[in-house]
Amino acid sequence: RAARLKAEALRRKKAAQRKVDEANALRFQARQEARLGDHDRVCDTLDEVGDRYDDARDAFERCGEGVVAIDRRSELRGLRIAKKINRCD
Repeated sequence: RAARLKAEALRRKKAAQRKVDEANALRFQARQEARLGDHDRVCDTLDEVGDRYDDARDAFERCGEGVVAIDRRSELRGLRIAKKINRCD
């Protein structure tokens, strides 16, 4: 039973990390879209980034990695700044 719980926690942690990786890829995409001047798409992509960070935070908290979830909050602050710079509301 303990091994199964540990395996489940590891699976959740990997899923949470996958969400962080997706968010990072989307942030790169948003920067590229900003360079191209596609304002509407930048804002949509930044919204998707926020969704991925929220999913990751929840997943990290569920598997007992609260410290990692706290670190995600700083990334969410950075996301809010990026939205402000790009005038996304």
